[in-house]
Amino acid sequence: MKNMLESFMTYLADDKKVSENTLQSYKRDISQYIQYLNSLGVTDCTCVSPTTYINYMTHLQKSGKAPTTVSRSIASTRAFYNYLCSCNLCSKNPADKVHALKAEKKLPQILTADEVKLLIEQPSGNDLKSIRDKAMLELLYATGMRVTELVSLNTDNINTDVGYIICSKRQKERIIPVYPRAAEALKVYVDEARKVMVDHETEALFVNTNGTRLTRQGFWKIIKHYTETAKINKDITPHTLRHSFAAHLLENGADIKSLQEMLGHSDISSTHIYTNILKNKINEVYKHAHPLARG
Repeated sequence: MKNMLESFMTYLADDKKVSENTLQSYKRDISQYIQYLNSLGVTDCTCVSPTTYINYMTHLQKSGKAPTTVSRSIASTRAFYNYLCSCNLCSKNPADKVHALKAEKKLPQILTADEVKLLIEQPSGNDLKSIRDKAMLELLYATGMRVTELVSLNTDNINTDVGYIICSKRQKERIIPVYPRAAEALKVYVDEARKVMVDHETEALFVNTNGTRLTRQGFWKIIKHYTETAKINKDITPHTLRHSFAAHLLENGADIKSLQEMLGHSDISSTHIYTNILKNKINEVYKHAHPLARG
């Protein structure tokens, strides 16, 4: 089964060109599935019955896994079996008639403008890491880009004089404006901190203390640290500034199509979730402010 998994991983990477994050997600889900089969004494995943497969999904649910986690596992293992069938290694996909669970749709966590300001103000020192961290937080809120896109930026993707960045994902590029304060923070980082942190040739914009490209995990630790120092009582993730960027733009009059383009959403339905956040806020304001809507 291990050889089959490795072959599938190669197929995803070389033929399907999936991202490294997606690749690791598939590998984790299928490895857990194989471990479950091994615990049952099953050594050949191509002979698994639909009943055994459904029992695994039930096992995940009873283990307390969220509906989104179970649904992702279904998608991963179904894709794995489809691959095995296409290679004539398996005659039937046991996941064919298993449907993803309906997950409760939760609106993303949003920071207020004051909370964003407080978070961005946390790296206030003149040391190299503080200068870098301030530039990253400013840029993330200025552009609403994904964290993967942030750490993937190269030095030729930015223009601090004009105030824009070129953001790429899956060979698609979009140009996003950057407000002056964020552009200045980025310029200070490039001119004063980065050239000291980098002692060899690299195109990476944001680097760690070793001078190599900063990772998503590295940025996760950074934002957790500043959340604690800011004493913001919210579960802030690297994606929170992206959500806050989108909600604040809509709140201040941005149109949905422009927001879709800045966020890099291929489907506008992904962007419409932020209109729901705005509606919720309007409802709260109405209930609080209207004299007959209270009590």
